[in-house]
Amino acid sequence: MIPNLAPSRSQVPVAQGTLRPFPIRPLATACGLALLLAGCVSASGGGGGSTRTPTRVPSVRPAAPSGARDPSFQTIRGLEGVIGVTERELERQFGAPRLRVWEGDARKLQFTGRACLLDVYLYPTSGSKTPVATYVDARRSSDGQDVDRAACVAALRQK
Repeated sequence: MIPNLAPSRSQVPVAQGTLRPFPIRPLATACGLALLLAGCVSASGGGGGSTRTPTRVPSVRPAAPSGARDPSFQTIRGLEGVIGVTERELERQFGAPRLRVWEGDARKLQFTGRACLLDVYLYPTSGSKTPVATYVDARRSSDGQDVDRAACVAALRQK
């Protein structure tokens, strides 16, 4: 059996100072602060420069056209000059749209007036590559409540 040659703490007087325990808490605090400060330094190595690399935004792939199809056409009395016409013909009737939304090969145009908002949805058909109006929705500008579509079309034509 080999005897333990290291003196225990109780064997060595504190005044002698040779085997005083090392203070761990100040060392841990210093290491923690060093890690926090290291996190504040930029990757480029400079601490105060204004040379930042811009964040790269992932590109959004546009919707693929779904090809020609035969959508159903809305049939409401008073919409005869709107349903089945192209975007150009709608602009002749109502002026420039307030909003144009493209979703693949489909479009939504929004026309506004004092009385109402008119949303016109256009889709390509098997007979025409140019999208034509197939559906119309109308609502009040003030509160968004549904209104008569034919009345909204008539009001927008008068402006």
